[in-house]
Amino acid sequence: MRFMVIVKASQASEAGVMPSEELLAAMGRYNEELVAAGVLLAGEGLHPSAKGARVRFSGEQRQVIAGPFAETKELIAGYWLFQVESLEEAVEWVKRCPNPMPGESEIEIRQLFEAEDFGAELTPELREQEERIREQIARQQ
Repeated sequence: MRFMVIVKASQASEAGVMPSEELLAAMGRYNEELVAAGVLLAGEGLHPSAKGARVRFSGEQRQVIAGPFAETKELIAGYWLFQVESLEEAVEWVKRCPNPMPGESEIEIRQLFEAEDFGAELTPELREQEERIREQIARQQ
C-alpha cells in the first residue's frame, strides 16, 4: 500500500521561515531510517503558497488564482510517499517523525489509489496506458 504523508503548513512555513539546522539534521536521520526500511518512495518540502497558484475549474472555464492562500491549516508544506503494509504501519512511522514545525503541527496520511481500486472502469487498454506512463516516468528519473 502506498500512502501520501502530508505535512500541513503553519504560519511560520507560510512566512517562509526555514527549518533550523537541528530540525534539518533530525529530518535527515528520519529519512535515512525510512530509506533503510524500504518505506520511503519520495519526499519533498514545498515553498510557501505565496510562490504558488491555483487553477479553478468550472466546466470549460479556467481561473488562475495567485498565492498566497488564506487558510494556512488547509495548505501543504511538504510530503512523503510511503510504501507500507497498512495504514497502521504508516501511522507508526509518522509517530516517529520529528515535529516538522516549531510548536504544534499536523501530518495527514492518505492512501493512494492503486489500479485494482478502479475495478472494471479501468479497462485493459487504460491499464496498459497507465503502465506505459509509469515506465516512462521511471526512465526519466
